[in-house]
Amino acid sequence: MYYEDFKVGDRFVTPSRTVTEADIVNFAGISGDFYYLHTDEEKARRSMYGGRIAHGMLVVSMVTGLWFRLGIFNDSIIAFYGIDRLRFTAPVRPGDTIKAVLTVVDKTEKELGGLVTFKNEVLNQRERLVAVFDAKLLVKYRRRAEKES
Repeated sequence: MYYEDFKVGDRFVTPSRTVTEADIVNFAGISGDFYYLHTDEEKARRSMYGGRIAHGMLVVSMVTGLWFRLGIFNDSIIAFYGIDRLRFTAPVRPGDTIKAVLTVVDKTEKELGGLVTFKNEVLNQRERLVAVFDAKLLVKYRRRAEKES
């Protein structure tokens, strides 16, 4: 889909993905974030969470991957412009399965492409909200994409 195809109010539900032990360990290695809540089961068990939890930014990264499984972007994204109003509302644990509900909440024309703002509501397998954020994607205009082909 191109900028012109998105309408404020459009809603998309991504496929689901289970957060694995390997995901958490690999993300800790890549990010360098070895905080005990993610990597030390015994210490995390004594925390308010009662066990290890996934990194918040791992959850956000997984959601960006789920966007592309929707099949709506193809080659239309120019850039990931940014995130606003990011909040983590509940822990995500190894074995939890997440998905995202995306709603188009704003569109703004820019010179290089159109800026589409998607509200992302990340839900676990119990339909509990675990994260929410607005993602801004710079998306190609159809007329420019047709000239490029």
